[in-house]
Amino acid sequence: MTLIIRGGTPLSGEVQVAGAKNATTKLLVASLLSDKRCTLYNVPNIGDVEITVALCKEMGAEVTWDKKEKTLSIITPELKTSYISQRFSGANRIPILMIGALLGRTEEDIIVPTAGGCKLGPRAIDFHIDALQKLGATIELREMKKEAAYFAHAHNGLKGAVINLPYPSVGATENSILAAVSAKGTTIIKNAAVEPEIVDLILFLQKLGANISIETDRTIVIHGTKKFYEVEHTVMPDRNEAASFAMAAISTKGRVFVRGAQHRDMMCFLNKIRELGGGFHIKHDGIEFFYDGALQGGCHLETDVHPGFLTDWQPPFVVLLTQASGVSVVHETVYENRFGYTTALKEMGAQIALYKQCLGGKNCRFSTNAHYHSIAISGPTPLSGKTISIPDLRAGFAYVMAALISPEESTLSGLHFIDRGYEDLTTKLEQLGATICRAKESHV
Repeated sequence: MTLIIRGGTPLSGEVQVAGAKNATTKLLVASLLSDKRCTLYNVPNIGDVEITVALCKEMGAEVTWDKKEKTLSIITPELKTSYISQRFSGANRIPILMIGALLGRTEEDIIVPTAGGCKLGPRAIDFHIDALQKLGATIELREMKKEAAYFAHAHNGLKGAVINLPYPSVGATENSILAAVSAKGTTIIKNAAVEPEIVDLILFLQKLGANISIETDRTIVIHGTKKFYEVEHTVMPDRNEAASFAMAAISTKGRVFVRGAQHRDMMCFLNKIRELGGGFHIKHDGIEFFYDGALQGGCHLETDVHPGFLTDWQPPFVVLLTQASGVSVVHETVYENRFGYTTALKEMGAQIALYKQCLGGKNCRFSTNAHYHSIAISGPTPLSGKTISIPDLRAGFAYVMAALISPEESTLSGLHFIDRGYEDLTTKLEQLGATICRAKESHV
């Protein structure tokens, strides 16, 4: 399938933000910690949730998912296997979190395929492994049927420990938390990630029976338990989707009310929107975003862990900067290989220069590497239509935005990346006035 877009029309209307992809998938994994029923509300119907549900079912989970009502019930009375099929290798980043969730549930070897997801650079799996080893796990990487897999077990049980993460990695923090819930004693995770999705996971785990708290200076404390309860939990709204529609509205000179957008989760983003001269009104049930006159560039942006500017917001924000006057600078400090998508934007007319140096207020982890991790954007520039193959999820929405700005027709392929994280995007954009449709890919 391809997505055909003819832009040049301001987006206008209202859109409901779905439940967060990066929360829902982790909550499903966390449900495997116990044999109790967990009921989730506001569950998005997206590709990554489909994959995670299939993964949990393979482990022995019984799942009832009412997609219309956005409600999902999951219970795993017993584990059927601790081997995760190689068919999940590279599907997304969820399989690696199975190690933390299953270590306290089984004494069998846990076999997990190597991590996947968007190709943004090497994942910091070493952070996961080091943390789990501190809790008493044995983990090794082996070749298996010409594929790589992690073998993990904790035959002597998990014991609480002090874990100092070298970097506040979201995945390593989540894996450490999941394992620590069932460990004996107290676990202290220092330099932990504290993203809103991690807070949502912690709230879920507290309902499940965990004694867990977030303290000052990125410290999370978990007191291990084996006593669990049934859970009802409403998934937080997806701040990535909310920001995406916000940027699409402003870049097309439109006005869109994003129902469900949460002020507290988007403060850094809103500051940058205001710095550019974009408009927004915060209401009790969402945020209205609108074009409020010519956008003023000269912006300096560095991505960072929460509460900094989310790296997933960066690609569409760069498209927004192409419509702002002056030169703006973006310094990517989370993923070293995230600017590959700019090649297609330059072919559409964007003026973007890439740099290996840190163009920011601080040196980052990539300062001594030969990675293009800083860019300068000059604007405003008109964008022309193009045929583009989407390389990853957030670059995919950046291309959708660029196509919505261009008055010419653009054709996007690789829609499975978009479908991983955006629920029914085509329909939502249509309802906002976009000229957009899905069509079967033609083969000449």
